[in-house]
Amino acid sequence: MPGITPALSRAQIEQFITDGFVRIDHAFPRALADEARAILWADTGCTPDDPSTWTRPVIRLNQYGHPPFRAAANTPVLHQALDQLVGPGRWEKRGTLGTFPVRFPSPDDPGDAGWHVDVSFNHEHPDFMEWRVNISSKGRALLMLFLFSDVGEDDAPTRIRIGSHFDMARQLAPAGEAGMSLRELAADGFARSAHRSEALATGEAGTVYLCHPFLVHAAQPHRGKNPRFMAQPSLLPAEPLMLERLEQSYSPVETAIRRALALE
Repeated sequence: MPGITPALSRAQIEQFITDGFVRIDHAFPRALADEARAILWADTGCTPDDPSTWTRPVIRLNQYGHPPFRAAANTPVLHQALDQLVGPGRWEKRGTLGTFPVRFPSPDDPGDAGWHVDVSFNHEHPDFMEWRVNISSKGRALLMLFLFSDVGEDDAPTRIRIGSHFDMARQLAPAGEAGMSLRELAADGFARSAHRSEALATGEAGTVYLCHPFLVHAAQPHRGKNPRFMAQPSLLPAEPLMLERLEQSYSPVETAIRRALALE
């Protein structure tokens, strides 16, 4: 609408296309993060002010739809940014915030810190290594990282390979709509993107990273002092991504794939 400043500038949209992600500061209020974190702490079975109760490097909590979580996922600035990156009417509103891998300071290997992309279909298969992703990112429009605590460089921020979505698009393209399984993609340890520089998903509580669905990323051990609370939900598409549109109305998500494949 005229007179309304867009959530993302043209430079930020171009950054998303070329780097595979964009960071939105103050995407939701810190007060909502505090409310949500109190709920999560209770479900960890740990005591916030007693590190002796933090006995595991990671505790996974799942599918929170309480009011502060729903409110955090559906702020006006986020909705506008999603329209800008995926397209108005092309994504589904979130009612929950998916999985929370709560990471605690620990010398132990968390056991889940390998490089990967988030696979998005064939979830009915009992072996998650057979879950799949394809060139049109069936079942996923974006990967989103919601920070519910302050996350510094020592607080197990998600590692991101900048521009790795281009490498993945080129790897997936020959497989067409059938796509590839996580087992196939992980066979070389995601070596195709190993040359990429890394970024860390740091920020204050209330920060959200909107990531291309093909972005290669990884967890890491927590070397800081305060547990990290982050949600990593997918954004579900309301319609399939398309790499050939008669009206040429490509979203930045689609444009990034098209650039990777030299379609534009």
